[in-house]
Amino acid sequence: MKPFNTFRDLQIPEPLSHALDRMDFIRPTPIQVAAIPAALGGKDVLGIAQTGTGKTAAFGIPLLTRIYAEPGKAALVLAPTRELAAQIHDVLKKMSKEMKMYGTLVVGGESFSRQAREIADGVDYIIATPGRLNDHLQEGTIRLSYVSFLVLDEVDRMLDMGFAPQIKKIMKHLPKTRQTLLFSATLPKETVQIAEALLYQPVRISIKPVESKHRIDIETLRTSPSAKSDLIVEELEAIEGKTLIFTRTKSRTERVARILDRNGFKVVNIHGGRTQGQRKRALSMFKEGSHPIMVATDIAGRGIDVSDIEVVVNYDLPGCREDYIHRIGRTGRNGKTGKAINFVTDEDEDVTLILTGQKDAPKKRPQPQSQPQQQQRLKRASKRNSRRGRRRRRG
Repeated sequence: MKPFNTFRDLQIPEPLSHALDRMDFIRPTPIQVAAIPAALGGKDVLGIAQTGTGKTAAFGIPLLTRIYAEPGKAALVLAPTRELAAQIHDVLKKMSKEMKMYGTLVVGGESFSRQAREIADGVDYIIATPGRLNDHLQEGTIRLSYVSFLVLDEVDRMLDMGFAPQIKKIMKHLPKTRQTLLFSATLPKETVQIAEALLYQPVRISIKPVESKHRIDIETLRTSPSAKSDLIVEELEAIEGKTLIFTRTKSRTERVARILDRNGFKVVNIHGGRTQGQRKRALSMFKEGSHPIMVATDIAGRGIDVSDIEVVVNYDLPGCREDYIHRIGRTGRNGKTGKAINFVTDEDEDVTLILTGQKDAPKKRPQPQSQPQQQQRLKRASKRNSRRGRRRRRG
């Protein structure tokens, strides 16, 4: 199939085309231009692309097209986190509405028996995390022998999270004759091994991320570990829009959220230790804007798909450049200019150049001279911003 300029050029079912129009899908992204024709042509695909490049539609459109033409068959999509799985499920649900196709979400934190009932009633596609899917396979509530279309999204993250054994178990239940699409932000050795085991003569696609400087203003601030909590409060005073703050650990996510809450900010937090219900509520409040600040770990943050994030704050720098690019890619979407703020301490100095690409020394913030001065500064800042919508109104 030849490359296409608009989604109306695609030879796909009419109900799917209508759904894409309704969802304002007009001009395809580079990953969609490259992957969709190959997948519609029945080819396996190995796609290297960052989050925010349009991967869900890149595999969702050929997935629905194929299963629509194959009654009795189904598709399986594996994702590393509940949030990402839910996001994919929501998109496919909208795309398939007029096609009278149905799917189910198979993730932890949700009713096991309800998932089993939905699958028993018959579904066209399953969106799952590896752990919960293996639970169903072990209990015999899911059979994968009818799966003809397989997608693994963010494979590198699944492997980082230790899902390699789970993926291998799942593969044993899949038919050998199938079409497989594999997407990853990076291509380390373990991902290559998985790809070689799963894909047959794949079309390899690599989409380089847009250089951050073209759409994201990056600010790097020198601080100390003990001064970070004051600095985050100070920075948030000057930000009006949605802000996503990344931390390294679950405990620090909770701690930063508590600090911001005590300072009157409307904040939610999300990490792997929270229940599925808690994560859903937090994400909903962040999306709708009632709580415009979210604190998250990398793993939980993988499923956050909010298009209007104004600022990303790296409260803790990540361990590798790929994660850094993934984080700041949450802002500056849809042609808008975003902003990323990096907190850098002496402990991070060795990796600052790798993560930010900056050769100049980060600008230095003056440190508070005493606790009373800290309190006075925060108090003045609180008064200046007491009328802002990001703050709670105290009774």
